[in-house]
This record gives sequence, C-alpha cells and structure tokens, in this order.
Amino acid sequence: MGNLISGGSRPVYNRDRTSPPYPNPNPQYQGNYPSPYNHQACARYPNGEFASPVPYVEHQEAVTIRNFINLKKETLRFETDEQNPGKFLLSFTFDASVPVSITVMFFAKEGRECNLNATKEDLFPSTTVSFPKGLGQRFKQACGTGIDFSALSEADLVEANETDVYHVAVKAEVASEYDHPESETPNRQITHGVLEKDRKGEYKARVVKQILWVNGARYALQEIYGIGSTVDDNGEDSNERGKECVICLSEPQDTTVLPCRHMCMCSGCAKLLRFQTNLCPICRQPVDGLLEITVTNDRKV
Repeated sequence: MGNLISGGSRPVYNRDRTSPPYPNPNPQYQGNYPSPYNHQACARYPNGEFASPVPYVEHQEAVTIRNFINLKKETLRFETDEQNPGKFLLSFTFDASVPVSITVMFFAKEGRECNLNATKEDLFPSTTVSFPKGLGQRFKQACGTGIDFSALSEADLVEANETDVYHVAVKAEVASEYDHPESETPNRQITHGVLEKDRKGEYKARVVKQILWVNGARYALQEIYGIGSTVDDNGEDSNERGKECVICLSEPQDTTVLPCRHMCMCSGCAKLLRFQTNLCPICRQPVDGLLEITVTNDRKV
C-alpha cells in the first residue's frame, strides 16, 4: 500500500507512486475515475485570493447658492442679421430675478474673479445691454453688432482653443444696487461657448462651460440627471413614478453620483452601497463621490 515514514508517535503513510489508479466505481463510463474534487477551486474567491476591497467613496452634502440669473444654454444660437448681410447675431433666453446687464464678447479669456478679457476687441467689439427682472426674457444682439464668420480662419479657432480663449463668452451681471453688500465684485454668471461647423458648413455655437461667481466664490455649473423628476415646474412635489430611489424603490431620490451626475438614490441606500460597490446603478461607471442634494419647494428669489 505505501511506505511507512517515521512521524514521531504516529505513523504517516506516503502514497506509493507505483500503486494502480483509483478504481472507477462507474464502469459504464470509460477511462479512469477522476481525482477527488478540488473544492478550493470553486470557492467564492478562485485560487484562494480575496476580493479587493471597494474603494472609498466620499459622501458630500450640497450647499444652497442663490443664483439671480440663469442663461438657458440650450437656447444659445446665431441668427442672420437681416440689415447687414454676412453678419450673424447671438441670441438666447434667460431668467433674471433682479435687474441685470448682459455683455457679449468674442474670443474672450476668463480672468480673476470671473472677469472677461477680449483678445480681439478691434475685430469683434463687445456689446452690453441692461435688462429688468423677469423670466423667459430673450436677448439678441443689436443689428450691426454681430460677428462676420468670413473674417475667421480655422487657424484662429485652433489657436484660441490652445490658449484657453473661448470663441463666444456671455457675462450676465447683477445690477450693483441689488448685489451683496459685502461683495467687491458683482455676482455674475459666465457662459463659455465654442464655434463649430455643422454638416452644411455653417457655424454653430455650443456651450462648453458655465461659471457662477457668488459672494466672492467661483462655482462650476453642471447638469444633474434625474433632479427634474423630483420637483415639477411649479416647485411642488410630483407624485409621478420614477422619482423613487432605484435601490429601495420607496424613499425619494436625493443623492447624486459623481462624476456621471445621476441622481438616482436616497441618502440611506447611498451610504450602504458605497461599502459594496463603486459603480453607478444607472450607467455602471466608477463612482468618485456622492453628493446629497435637498430639493425644497421654496420659490422665493
């Protein structure tokens, strides 16, 4: 059977390599009977390795900022100047809860405290227009103040991109008498855009960044997917389906996943989920952080 090896007070048997293979208890199956099953290979972690821990995900709470003006970036576009053929006028829609002034610049660079500096003022002069407070207001450049695309070259556009110069920039600034008394620089919103050609070869404006300057602090505006289903246009809670947490299906959504910005979970499930996985429940992208946002029905401006 085997060779006896001295093992102290107990005999230890070493398998004889010349012994016949393990007998096959099922003769209907040809071939040698397989060796005993390796249970370790089928364990939860193959090869005996432990799964790497889920990376830590930071959980933050949102800070409420009162914004007096908002340019609706999806409305930014160029219109033909009927009185000046070859020129195009910038137009967009915006909301303002106080009187504001709007300045349009071409080939502008952002400076300190969100100030805009025109780099081609001689070719493309900036224009400033004042507006009263109101929702859904429309801005359009005055005739003759638009941009002539024939004066542009592809080299100008490429050079601007490489030097942090934006092709189109809009500064919406709160009137000084309505601004924060302790703020040296008026509260403002900056919208940066670039010029791109469509399939027809015509230039279109596309917003790439929006910045808020409020009480001496700079904030970058980003869209949150799903926050619109939490509160309706009247600022009232909506009972429509789809606003519940995608994990527990009962609590309202109040936590946004970063950087994909999907608002899809409640704070309770988000705190538990971050210890189990680092993937967004919606798009399955890696999660860098969680942002808790409390949406209220306060419509005061």
